[in-house]
Amino acid sequence: MPQTSLFHKFLGASILRLSVFKVAALFCLTTSLILVCLSPTPAQINPVVPNPRVSALQEITVTPPNPQLGATIAVVVNSAQVPTIKFTDKPYPAFRYGTNLWRSLIPTTPLDTPGVKNLTISVGTEIKTISTVLGDRDFPTQRIWLPARDEDAPLDEYEFDRVDEFKALITPEKHWQGALLRPTSGDLTSGYGVRRYYNGVFAEDYFHRGLDYGAGVGTPVIAPAAGRIALIGRADQRFNIHGNVVGIDHGQGLLSIMLHLSRIDVREGDFVQAGQAIARSGATGAVTGPHLHWGLFLHGSAIDPVPWREGDFN
Repeated sequence: MPQTSLFHKFLGASILRLSVFKVAALFCLTTSLILVCLSPTPAQINPVVPNPRVSALQEITVTPPNPQLGATIAVVVNSAQVPTIKFTDKPYPAFRYGTNLWRSLIPTTPLDTPGVKNLTISVGTEIKTISTVLGDRDFPTQRIWLPARDEDAPLDEYEFDRVDEFKALITPEKHWQGALLRPTSGDLTSGYGVRRYYNGVFAEDYFHRGLDYGAGVGTPVIAPAAGRIALIGRADQRFNIHGNVVGIDHGQGLLSIMLHLSRIDVREGDFVQAGQAIARSGATGAVTGPHLHWGLFLHGSAIDPVPWREGDFN
């Protein structure tokens, strides 16, 4: 065989081996690039998503914006959980008011000190404090003369204990709807918060805890709002001061009490609707003449009924 033929065969085989090596190398390089391109980035494997802490207390509203002595302060809180609400460090219950809404109604009276008051709302470990200014208010004075009584005779505490038990009621269901109704006809003869002299002596811790209407004996008395009759007291059963009494539980700590009645037309435990006749006005108990006394209590404190008749705490 000629030498040239052997050389050509050797050269051809070398070129073939080199071509196979290049193809293999190119294939490995291409495969590596494809794997690198297809490999997920660290961010794709373990993405970092911001997770800011969401406040448990989304929104808080307080009305009225400028409350005065005797006003009812409404606090509405937007929260998924029931909040704890305190006014001047005293806790008040919050009741569901809507989806993620809670409301607390806070009483004030003429015996409170006007000025800056702290309202504290908390859910879990989150606490918010709001400063509210409780404005002063001028209340008139009256001089009342009552028949003399034997000062040595012991005062019967029975009726006061019964009334105190009634004022302490806080039931969860809300029965009132919209503004409260006027409970009887007749002119307003004494307003809320009036300070008094009894037989010439100023009553330091006293204020008129309601409204007096100059209704004659036998004038119909209606329920100012729906509720359950939770108190019946009678003058001939040791209610010597209040006279004949009807107390209505409107729910969530709101209560009405009617004093000095001549007749009672309901029984304890009855459920009455707004505007339903419940009694007749009279002159029983410690009075100077026929009239109806309507007291409105919230969490045990006597509040001004006028905003509840003119406004809407629905």
